[in-house]
Amino acid sequence: MAASYCAAAPGHEWHGPYHDTEYGAPLTDESALFERLVLEINQAGLSWLTILKKREAFRQAYSGFDVETVSRYGARDTNRLLADAGIIRNRLKVEAAIHNARQILALRTSHGGFTAWLDAHHPRPKPEWVTLFKQTFRFTGGEITSEFLLSTGYLAGAHEPGCPAYKRILAMNPPWSRTT
Repeated sequence: MAASYCAAAPGHEWHGPYHDTEYGAPLTDESALFERLVLEINQAGLSWLTILKKREAFRQAYSGFDVETVSRYGARDTNRLLADAGIIRNRLKVEAAIHNARQILALRTSHGGFTAWLDAHHPRPKPEWVTLFKQTFRFTGGEITSEFLLSTGYLAGAHEPGCPAYKRILAMNPPWSRTT
């Protein structure tokens, strides 16, 4: 059996900082939520370490994860992204990122933003989240949706209760901790 992330990540050059300061911490900033969604989608079929190492290249390639800018990407941008060796060059993942930016813009109109949309649907069981994400976004199956929600504080389980990061995250009052 593989070691848990809480056991394996601390002290690791890449996983350690992510585990200790970001994983499971509540996010409300739209660009940060969009970044996490894009990164989780791109992790499909790959290791999280690969994504962490390419994170800065993703940030540059996707205009700092500015939703409005990415939502305006067209064929030229798609081709630019598909030629960028610094990121994952998968057409479905690139097109999903652009489509999902447009969906997040639509959430501003329907709910007041991505965070408000997440909050409006919280809490719900994982299968219902997966259905909702599949109806709203592209390339968001069960694992991608689950990891996105774990990593942003909407689902419990990012950290083991004995992990020092668990206590830090719990003090931030993540959405999962507000459910009864």
